Amino acid sequence: MKFPKSHSLQEIASLLNCKFIGDKDFQVLGMNEIHVVEPGDIVFVDHPKYYDKALQSAATIVLINKEVECPEGKALLISDDPFRDFNILTKHFKPFQFANVAIAPSAEIGEGTVIQPNTFVGNNVKIGKNCLIHSNVSIYDHTVIGDNVIIHAGTILGADAFYYKKRPEGFDQLVSGGRVVIEDNVGIGALCTIDKGVTGDTTIGAGSKLDNQVHVGHDTVIGKKCLIASQTGIAGCVIIEDEVTLWGQVGTTSGITIGAKAVVMGQTGVTKSVEGGKSYFGTPIEESREKLKQLANIKKIPEILSKLK
Repeated sequence: MKFPKSHSLQEIASLLNCKFIGDKDFQVLGMNEIHVVEPGDIVFVDHPKYYDKALQSAATIVLINKEVECPEGKALLISDDPFRDFNILTKHFKPFQFANVAIAPSAEIGEGTVIQPNTFVGNNVKIGKNCLIHSNVSIYDHTVIGDNVIIHAGTILGADAFYYKKRPEGFDQLVSGGRVVIEDNVGIGALCTIDKGVTGDTTIGAGSKLDNQVHVGHDTVIGKKCLIASQTGIAGCVIIEDEVTLWGQVGTTSGITIGAKAVVMGQTGVTKSVEGGKSYFGTPIEESREKLKQLANIKKIPEILSKLK
């Protein structure tokens, strides 16, 4: 997430009421999670296990809960609670905007696009040409939709990321300030839920088709011309490359990659990254031929045992 304008390190530290290490005029351009950071971004880290990863990332400002040696060319913001302060920044630079009409005045809707009754289109939404948005769809703020997109009834684009920090008093939510981006010629079935990124984009690539009741987690990137069947659940920060097929009730863990043109058979649990161009089945996931051989051999166990008596 980029800020509307550049800010100094001192300005950000004053906003958070925290100490900083580095030039007070050090340029701060935005904030992002570790997997999408760029120079000028703030990244937060609150566990020693991940200090080195954050300090050596592309981010040039690290919001951290311990005073450590600052890498050359970077700056630190020292906070007693980086998770809390990251939320403060999100709320400051991407505050929630109340809406009192079905289609926000700031929404941009392309020529030839049809929006059926009872659909909500939020602030700063952009919808391209010749789209068909069926009834009871909710399109949250800042969502971007390309041309020739069809979205069926009851689908929700842009709900918050399922991202929490456990505290003694309960779970503290990481505030989502990202977007959903739907590229051209995408088809989305009924009752799908696509969560926005925490700071970046959740993206559905051009020409991809989602069946009914598909869930896509925050910051996931689905490639072009993918086919995803009903009741599939895709966790956050997943990369699905081009022309992947996921059959019904597939589930994934977070932070993995499914290679281009892979086929994942129904009810498979994608527990790790997998190469493209192959067919997969089972939980834990394996190449389908190997998994089916194993299942065939299991059926032979009673016969084998009877011969041992």
